[in-house]
Parts: sequence; structure tokens; C-alpha cells
Amino acid sequence: MTKSDYSQYKTVSAIPEASSMIETFRAIGYNIQTAIADIIDNSISANAKNVWVNFEWLGSKTWLSIKDDGFGMNNEELIQAMKPGSKNPLSERTGNDLGRFGLGLKTASFSQARKLTVLSKKKDYHSVYWTWDLDYVNQIGKWELINYLPDTQFEKKIEDLSSGTIVIWNDIDRIVKNFDKQDVKALDKFLFIMEQVKNHLAMVFHKFIEADRLNIFFQDTPVKSWNPFLLNESATQIFPEEKIHNGNVKIEGYVLPHKSKLSDEQYKEAEGNKGWNEQQGFYIYRNDRLLLAGDWLGLFRKEEHYKLARIQIDLPNTLDAEWQIDIKKSIARPPLVFKEQIRAYAMKVRGQAVQVYRHKGKSVKRIVGQKFIPLWVDHKRGDKWFHKINREHPLLKQVKSEAKSNPDKAIEELVRFIEETIPVKSIYIKESELPDMQGLPFEKSNHQLIQKTMRDMFTNLLSQGKTDEQAKSLIANIEPFNNFPHFLELLTE
Repeated sequence: MTKSDYSQYKTVSAIPEASSMIETFRAIGYNIQTAIADIIDNSISANAKNVWVNFEWLGSKTWLSIKDDGFGMNNEELIQAMKPGSKNPLSERTGNDLGRFGLGLKTASFSQARKLTVLSKKKDYHSVYWTWDLDYVNQIGKWELINYLPDTQFEKKIEDLSSGTIVIWNDIDRIVKNFDKQDVKALDKFLFIMEQVKNHLAMVFHKFIEADRLNIFFQDTPVKSWNPFLLNESATQIFPEEKIHNGNVKIEGYVLPHKSKLSDEQYKEAEGNKGWNEQQGFYIYRNDRLLLAGDWLGLFRKEEHYKLARIQIDLPNTLDAEWQIDIKKSIARPPLVFKEQIRAYAMKVRGQAVQVYRHKGKSVKRIVGQKFIPLWVDHKRGDKWFHKINREHPLLKQVKSEAKSNPDKAIEELVRFIEETIPVKSIYIKESELPDMQGLPFEKSNHQLIQKTMRDMFTNLLSQGKTDEQAKSLIANIEPFNNFPHFLELLTE
């Protein structure tokens, strides 16, 4: 790319107004769960093995801290890290780096608190600290850090580590503003939010926890990983892995067990923070860190009958731009060129999920090597879906055999089986999921059978003494011939 030469032109400085810009950072769209997760990303990038998330309930003066035992920073490194945009998002990152924009620490913290203090200690260095106070920035209108520590108790906590960092939030106005320390309802609300945070961390970092690469402690209690795919359940169905994007992206589908295969406790735990219906969909990971949980990426709608389908997509951090990873690391969009591959894979997983849902997890004892034989099967004509009777079904052979001696009985038995086995759930699912792809009777098929049967009926009615118009009127009101009125005129040719 050719660089432009602007040396002959006049230039002027356009430094962003500090107070306006820093308040804008607050509106990027974090919630407290995603904000804390973003801070922990920095801990992982700093090679931390342990992270402690702690808080003290003090009403509106409640504080929250995230401590890690990573590399830590010296004074110059900490000041650089505290600068908004401390890293170029176009710069190449190491394989374990979960950052991208150099904004996470600041934007995540500013989204929840008006005071951000970072206290850090690098091996063989003294601990150092700096603070952003948004009210101070608004007051002076300058991008200035303050060498201020809001509570000296944190100095002792950092000295207990050979190296590490503590991120401290004070004036957490997004959650505890105007809360009274003695207000029991306010405390209950705060504790509920903290429980949501803990569950979110258990999900987002479950691969790190399961691989013993990271321990997370919440109020000094270990956080147990929450794996969305129920890998320890024998009834979980795992689909073969597929690779796209030159082999850099892996897709693996899971159909979770029906409720009947799980205990009440297992079923409750597997629904996660959002419930079974909301947890269905794609789970996008970047360097083993979960970015997006339970989202069909605009390819499908969430439906009750697909709630057992969950699909894992693994990305490297080299594809952030192509997959449009946002600052909060909570949004991802697949490149258009790969959408159809992803959709096709998902259709297979969703199809199996429907079967498990439809049959309520019931298993049928089968002879080894013997396939299940359905009476009704789905099939496509052109771009439309239809349901038809399985012509190879043993029942049809039985009916044909009986028809030789008692055709009326054979036909009655066949009609009864058809009535009792109409795939109502499958039809409903297809209609709600793909309403424009449901075929009409005999649509996109050869109409010779329709014409022949209409002509035979017409001839038979005439032999019974009906006039041409009477016979046509009767046929026009018989399903499915009512869909083919244009064939009526051909009957008298």
C-alpha cells in the first residue's frame, strides 16, 4: 500500500477531549460479567496460574478486585498499560494473548466503576500503582493518572506474591450507586449479580480450568468449570469434527441428552445462566476462551425443538478481523464465504437434536446391524420439503399381501397406520423453521397421476348419470384436485 505524502499541507492537532472520550468508553456495552472476564484475559496473557476475584459489600462504597500471579509490571510498563489504546490492534499477537485492541483493561473497568486502580509487582521490582479517577479527569480535562491507592490493604496482598497484578474497582456506580449498606434487598440484588458473574467465568474459562491451566477463586472459593457440552454423559452425541478456513477453524457438534436421561440436578446445571432454549446454538472460542455462547449467528431461529443442539467453533487469534471480533470479545461474525459450510454442518446437528427431542430420549433395543425403519420420511423436491410414506417399509409389503385376498381390509389397515403415524412434530418443526420451503401437494412433481385420476373419476361420474358440469364441480371440491382447477377443462377434450 503506497503511503501518502502530506508534507506540503498544513496540519493541526486533534487530540480527543479527555472527559468526553473517557465517558464514551463507558458506553461500549459491557456488563459486569463480560467486564470481569476481560480483565482475566489480561491475567492469562500475563501467564497467571491463579486469579482471585473478591469484593467487600459496603453499599455504595463496595469495592471489587481481580488479583493474579502473572508476570506483573514495573512502573513504565504499568503506565503504558493504563494508556487507552496501549497496543495496536493490527500488531501480531502471541498464541496465548487474548487481547487485541489495547483497551480491555480500561474500557471494561470504566464501564462499571469511576475509579480504576492497578497495583502491580514485577519480579525483582518494587510494587507500583496508578489510578484513573473519571471525576478527576472531568474536572481537569486532561488524560492524567494519579499515583493514588484507595486502600492500603492491597499492598499486603501484592507483597504476598513474587509477581502479579491487582485491578481494583471503586465507585462501582453501574451496580451499587445509592445502595445502603444496611439495605437487605440491595445486598440480595448485589449477591445475585455476583453469582451470575461467577457462573459466567465458569463458562467462559472452562477449558482453562479443566486443563489445569488456570485456577479462578471467587471470594477465595475455587470456581468449578461449566462445560456446555456435557462430555461426561454417555448419552451425549458427538459429531465428527470439520475444518474450514484452510484448516484454521474447527467445528464440532454435540447433541445433548434428553431430559429423561439426566437427573434433575444434572438437567438444572446443564441449562446454565440462560436456560436450555437460550443455550442452544454456536459456542465460539478464541484460543480456548469462550467468546460467544448459545447463538445461531443469524443462520437460524431459536426453537424449543433444537434446544439440545450445541456446536463448538474454535478460532485462532489471527482471524479476529475476518470474524469481526469486537472489543468486548462477546460478538463474532463468520466470514460470508464460510456461512454455507457452517449452516450445512449445523443442519446435520440440528436434525439429530430434533430426533432426540421428538422421541424423548427413548432408546429401542435393536439387533446389531439392523437399521431403524421409519414409516414416514422427509425428502426434498427442488428447494421444497415434503413428507412421504417409505415405499420400502415392511408394512406396505404386508398390506400388498393381504390385498390379494381382502383388499378392503388391507386398505383400511394401511389408512389406519397412516392416520396414526402422521409426523405432526416434524411437520410443525419444518413449518416454523422453514415456512417458505414447505411444499404444497404434488408441487414440483409430475402431474400425470393427478390428470389420470381426475379423468378416471370424471368418466366414472358420467357413467353414474352426472352431467359434465356436475362431474367437474364434484371433482373441483375434492382434495387434492381442488389445487388443479386448470386440469378440469382438459377432461372434456
